[in-house]
Amino acid sequence: MQQLTTVETVHDTGSYLFTATGPYGDREEVVVVPCEDGVEAWVNRCTHENQRFDTGRGVPMRDGQLRCPRHGSLFDACEGDCDNGEAAGTTLPGVDVAERHGTVFLVDDDYEFHHEGGTDDDEGPSSSSHLQL
Repeated sequence: MQQLTTVETVHDTGSYLFTATGPYGDREEVVVVPCEDGVEAWVNRCTHENQRFDTGRGVPMRDGQLRCPRHGSLFDACEGDCDNGEAAGTTLPGVDVAERHGTVFLVDDDYEFHHEGGTDDDEGPSSSSHLQL
């Protein structure tokens, strides 16, 4: 069980992004979003074209729904279901989290916490010295 963040932080900032090793050994971005009764966690991509919801600036939300930045499909933050746009009829892949005394923990046996932030946060050169003009 990995401690992630607090429920208060997710509600104040709108989302929390972390990277985990998924069930097939690949790195997956996961977003924790506010829900009426606490928080829920979803794989950070639209079911239509794998568009990331959170690209480093937080999840675009509207009236308790995650909004795909590419086509505008809306997914219920609590259930993961979409009933409009290009992704209509699909459901986001969920990641199990638990809340204890206001703290959010990763409890999904298929995911192992890697680091806060997105997959790009630890890849690539550490400086711009690789650029050539």
